[in-house]
Amino acid sequence: MQTKKIYDSMFLKIKTSYLILLLFLIGLSTNSYAINPEKYVVNRASNENFPLVSKGKIASIFVDDKDYAGVLKVAGHLENDLFKVSDLHPKRIKKISEAEDFIVIIGTLGKSKFIDQLAKQGKIDAKALQGKWEKFTTQIVENPFKGIKKALVIAGSDKRGTIYGIYDLSNQIGVSPWYYWADVPVKKQSELHVLPGIHSQGEPKVKYRGIFINDEAPALSGWAFEKFGGFNSKFYDKVFELILRMKGNYLWPAMWGRMFYVEDPQNAVLADKYGIVMGTSHHEPLTRAHAEWGKANGKWDFNTNSEALINFWKDGIKRMGNKETIVTIGMRGDGDEPMTEGTAIELLENIVKTQRNIIAEVTKKPAQETPQMWALYKEVQDYYDKGMTVPDDVTLLLCDDNWGNIRKLPELDSKPRKGGYGIYYHYDYVGGPRNYKWINTNQIERVWEQMDLAYQYGVDKIWIVNVGDIKPMEFPIEFFLDMAWNPEKFNAENLEQYYVNWAKENFDNQFTEEIAEILKLYTKYNSRRKPELLDAKTYSIVNFNEADRVVSHYQKLVEKANSINEKLKPEYKDAFYQLVLFPVLASANLNEMYVATAKNHLYAEQGNVIANEYAEKVKKLFEKDAELTNYYHTQLANGKWNHMMSQTHIGYDNWQQPEKNVMPKTKTIEISNKVQAGVSIEDSSKARTSINKNRDLDHFRGFVEDNGFISIESKNYSKAINSDAVKWTIIPNLGKTDSGITIKPSNIKSIEISERSPRLEYNVHFFSKGKIKVNVYFSPTINFKIGDGLKYGIGFDDEKPQIMNLNADSSEKAWAESVANNIKIITSTHEIENSGNHILKIYAIDSALVLQKIAIETEEGKVLESYLGPPESFMKE
Repeated sequence: MQTKKIYDSMFLKIKTSYLILLLFLIGLSTNSYAINPEKYVVNRASNENFPLVSKGKIASIFVDDKDYAGVLKVAGHLENDLFKVSDLHPKRIKKISEAEDFIVIIGTLGKSKFIDQLAKQGKIDAKALQGKWEKFTTQIVENPFKGIKKALVIAGSDKRGTIYGIYDLSNQIGVSPWYYWADVPVKKQSELHVLPGIHSQGEPKVKYRGIFINDEAPALSGWAFEKFGGFNSKFYDKVFELILRMKGNYLWPAMWGRMFYVEDPQNAVLADKYGIVMGTSHHEPLTRAHAEWGKANGKWDFNTNSEALINFWKDGIKRMGNKETIVTIGMRGDGDEPMTEGTAIELLENIVKTQRNIIAEVTKKPAQETPQMWALYKEVQDYYDKGMTVPDDVTLLLCDDNWGNIRKLPELDSKPRKGGYGIYYHYDYVGGPRNYKWINTNQIERVWEQMDLAYQYGVDKIWIVNVGDIKPMEFPIEFFLDMAWNPEKFNAENLEQYYVNWAKENFDNQFTEEIAEILKLYTKYNSRRKPELLDAKTYSIVNFNEADRVVSHYQKLVEKANSINEKLKPEYKDAFYQLVLFPVLASANLNEMYVATAKNHLYAEQGNVIANEYAEKVKKLFEKDAELTNYYHTQLANGKWNHMMSQTHIGYDNWQQPEKNVMPKTKTIEISNKVQAGVSIEDSSKARTSINKNRDLDHFRGFVEDNGFISIESKNYSKAINSDAVKWTIIPNLGKTDSGITIKPSNIKSIEISERSPRLEYNVHFFSKGKIKVNVYFSPTINFKIGDGLKYGIGFDDEKPQIMNLNADSSEKAWAESVANNIKIITSTHEIENSGNHILKIYAIDSALVLQKIAIETEEGKVLESYLGPPESFMKE
């Protein structure tokens, strides 16, 4: 009996320990879902672990010399990384017989005879890798070969699989993908031990995941020419490595006057060696850079100059050889312009037929055996919508509107295509309504919401994002590529953790929560309006204290970032400046300058001499912008990043950038004895909280009318009614003021409104009655499917809901306004018969509408003009 009690007690302890461990591992995998899903390198030794670095010794490295050249090259990067971490040089052994005790064996299944041998002996599972795309397994193997006690075996299903396995280990020992591109330090460690188990990230869910270097003058081009002599193989060596360390595999190279294949023939050779899949941008067919088409070739016109174009394209495919490439097909006009007036469906179909004949002729194999992509960019999408035929094996690259809003997705009931679908997304853009190239303005919450939408609609062949100069888009680039590897691991609830993980990994767990908060908020504030679109009129200086609140919020970030910078370990300060401090300081300074300009204008109109103080302040803030840039170029990392922030961003007067930054115009007042005091902004600013707190509020319910309006943040609903098919999902931090809310999943048919409809209910209390207006603030989502627009229903209490169309006005002007303001406001009119408590109901009809805010006008013109809308009203619980 006593024995049974002891046994039961032991079993209970084991079971409890197992449950604790299981819960810990579950927590680990959900919290670290992105950058490092599973931490398998630790600093403690045990008999089960593999001693990578221990007691002053480091394991040797062995790679079959018949493996891919890229695998051999990247194994060299691992050796460098191990030295950076441990100060020990691992020995690269030539023969397995030279190995002693502990060894790292790296190789590709079917390419390394030693990996094949281990598979044959059953020491690694060949089935886990055979026929897989870009998969690796990392595991400890006991006594793999004679004389070796333990091996850490990194095996890949193909070249990139093995390379990802190597870089994954580098990441595990603490080497950030941004060690070069953002000077993230490598932390010294004397003990590195690999845990037992099979460590793998499986296969990627999106096949091709990449970046497009674009709009690269003057910043990146100035830097590349100074550091490397141009966009040559020395430059691209750094780019290819960065992409692969983030598990990307695809690149559209720099193309502003650049020629990837011509400027340095080693560019393409090196890409092939690394396993980078090359492409060209959406308007550069058959691997030919736009800059390669010289005047001597004649007009870029297939109708009048087809022979020259055919020869030009043939040479491109010949030059490509058997290097892994996704060939761009189709054609746009010269210089990324529309090809002809109106539609040109027959002409484009003929061009594509000709291009595919060239591919087949030169490669001597059917065209469908060479991966191809046709971008439905701008007017080309119109041709497709009107019935343009696209060969089934060609990947249709769908696009956003250049402002992060997807224009087109496959219909839910459309027939599957062999070539599948891709998305071309933007973090940077040159074009109307204005260029945005200077600083990161991208909220990962919006990127997630749009790319999750695309993935749910079956877009999983290509994800590529225009990243401008690479810097300063470091954070959203890594997010995009992380998400592309496995979109299913990302959801609205765990996006916040991504900021934390990224801060933790790049700043050695110093001030992690604070840095995460800064990243989250500076990108939120910057996304409200692109810096290039800001001016003195953006934020109201008289209504709701708006402009001062905006400046104050930025200043809080400045104080927090400066405080962290003072306390950070010195070696992290360069990285912190690039990734956090500079974007905060520069963005805060710019916003403050425009608010100071607005105050100068107002006081000058009043004849108030305070205008002069603000004129001086504008001048100082304008000079500070230049000082911040100068520090970035000359002091930061000893001048390593000269030119990188030279993009102009002040003084736009049309969509195209000014030649140089131009200080906003200010006015000064001559001082005389007759100067009038004028009315100060503080006197005229409307604080606007006048609910009589002595009033009996007991019978009030919800948001209370005040000064002729009610303002509500979308997440603060009274009730959310879901259905079996969809659920209301809050996306924290998305949007201009608080959060967004939408229905998920997104891949659903339109919902017919009924009593059981999914809807949001907001309790409100009116003192007024009669006609009211409800202004509903949405993210500027585009109608991405066939039909006249994305819809929702709205009504009070039991009234029949009005059906509203988010895309009713699809004019160019309406679109430009919505992307510039980064919001779309839809207004409905209602009749309220009695004052008192009411329920506003918003009904789901279509997916992908992201509700941010509601502003109800109970008196005409009482919602004063402001950029962010009125602050949220008082709510009676």
